[in-house]
Amino acid sequence: MTSRKMLIDGESNQSNVEDDTHYDFDLFVIGAGSGGVRAARFSANFGAKVGICELPFHPISSEVIGGVGGTCVIRGCVPKKILVYGASFGGELEDARNFGWELNEKIDFNWKKLLQKKTDEIIRLNNIYKRLLSNAGVKLYEGEGTVVGPNEVQVTQIDGTKLSYSAKHILIATGSRAQRPNIPGQELGITSDEALSLEEFPRRVVILGGGYIAVEFASIWCGMGAMVDLCFRKELPLRGFDDEMRAVVARNLEGRGIHVRPRTTLTELVKTDGGVKVRTDHGEEIEADAVLFATGRSPNTKRLNLEAVGVELDQIGAIKVDEYSRTNVPSIWAIGDVTNRMNLTPVALMEGTCFAKSVFGSQNSKPDYSYIACATFCIPPLSVVGLSEEQAIEQSNGDILVYTSSFNPMKNTISQRQEKTIMKLVVDAETDKVLGASMCGPDAPEIMQGIAVALKCGATKAMFDSTVGIHPSAAEEFVTMREATRRVPGAGKPKTNL
Repeated sequence: MTSRKMLIDGESNQSNVEDDTHYDFDLFVIGAGSGGVRAARFSANFGAKVGICELPFHPISSEVIGGVGGTCVIRGCVPKKILVYGASFGGELEDARNFGWELNEKIDFNWKKLLQKKTDEIIRLNNIYKRLLSNAGVKLYEGEGTVVGPNEVQVTQIDGTKLSYSAKHILIATGSRAQRPNIPGQELGITSDEALSLEEFPRRVVILGGGYIAVEFASIWCGMGAMVDLCFRKELPLRGFDDEMRAVVARNLEGRGIHVRPRTTLTELVKTDGGVKVRTDHGEEIEADAVLFATGRSPNTKRLNLEAVGVELDQIGAIKVDEYSRTNVPSIWAIGDVTNRMNLTPVALMEGTCFAKSVFGSQNSKPDYSYIACATFCIPPLSVVGLSEEQAIEQSNGDILVYTSSFNPMKNTISQRQEKTIMKLVVDAETDKVLGASMCGPDAPEIMQGIAVALKCGATKAMFDSTVGIHPSAAEEFVTMREATRRVPGAGKPKTNL
């Protein structure tokens, strides 16, 4: 058995000093989602003997159901994006008429056909992830994993058989699960899991939540022809994003036909003959075929037996880790949503890569959370990288220059769709460094990925200005914003507190 040691900041950790102890595995991973699979494969490529366990596959998760590929592949980003593509055709078909396409007034949408295509694709990806593990030499076990000791895991198989294995290192990568609000009738609502697998298309939908899952599903169902009510507690959706961009998203949602209900929450759900009656805190009643709770996610730690082994959790049940993803128990590590750091699939991949390099590749590697771009796939999408205007003002001691561009995309000038694209750069006035970029409009995520590379390299506004644009494109606006829209003193409070 190959035994390795990891050096952190030049000091050998006591638990990693090479010893003669025999373990069944160098590494055992609990959870075969994006992060777990990445860590397992890369560790195996470094020569480690690796085992991994995952719950049986099903599109809708539970405490005993999961699937190789995890949330993102099976019941998250991938199937969601497929539905976003499907919903986008609704608006595209409307716009097509002004481009000369003669379409019938009534165009039918077949929900079940799209759903089957979506399911076929996630089954394909589930099998691909299994093959990736097999090709890397990782041993896959189907069942529920628990931590029995600092170097021991137990896997309960589908038939109830319990298998025990020893491992030099244990990695927890069990992700998170959607949670429901504690209100009367909450069992009548659904989460994003069920929303991606509804047998019948809901014609009337109420969504509770103002985060990215809420606005994405609002766009999906509205684009497919449903009546959608979106309820959230704040003045604007997408708390934590740039306030100006949040207002743009809210305006676009309303422009697409979604009934946006700010400062509103749900108090009760009641079953009716025709569906579900929803009561709000304003005394309103809304009839719905489906009620989606998009009210956050909680780390999957309850059934792992971590407390018995002494692994520290925070107040919401997330695993506490250091900058190398190590828990307070030296042989146990954790990555991804279960640690509640930055809950994005590419971040879990990064954390898994850094873990493998540090523990088995003799390359001390800390995850770098700076300038990570992200997107909300509402229609049209929002994408950002770096600091929002509010964050820049809060963190800066000097002035901040804000550059904005608002324009009607060329496509909309023909289709007559009244929906502007908004772009924004936040710049440190003293250093000229671009601190953040935001865009709400078609292709925003595709454009923002390139902008993220520039910001990661420390690009200045002068560099943006000296770059020749691609014409005609929306992206060229990012290199033609010459005049600052406003200059804002730093170290002050954000202009709004929405």
